[in-house]
Amino acid sequence: MDDVTLARALHVLALVHWIGGVSFVTLVILPLARRAGAEGAELFERVERRFSAQVRISIPLAGLAGFWMTWRLDLWDRFASSSFWWMGAMVALWLVFMAAVFVVEPQLKRRFEAATRATPELVLARALRIHLVLLGAAAITAFGATAGAHGLFFL
Repeated sequence: MDDVTLARALHVLALVHWIGGVSFVTLVILPLARRAGAEGAELFERVERRFSAQVRISIPLAGLAGFWMTWRLDLWDRFASSSFWWMGAMVALWLVFMAAVFVVEPQLKRRFEAATRATPELVLARALRIHLVLLGAAAITAFGATAGAHGLFFL
């Protein structure tokens, strides 16, 4: 099997897991949790903890596979072309999620738990807003990357 084909398949698999999970947490778990108050906050924390452990694999895998394809196919010049805006968007989205999962989340864990015990509704409302922004950015990026890889944005 061609290494680039394998990298592309791993890239897509990692993205389906990562962004699909973000979508599920954002559109299903958080709305349910908000309606359930303190019990919902506990549910959200449990789901988020399990999902966070999983995306600590899928997010780096997506980045490594993307880097491999860029390196092997020598696609570096695309980052300088406006027709390939989605290449930069993919890297930016990846960096945001890497920072969120590996830097921000571990540092804010205790604060989040304390705030959730005090005002679960407020914390869950904020979490939902943040997740909606991230999901929106992911959806735009996924659309742009898929359409762009098939020639939609070439001038």
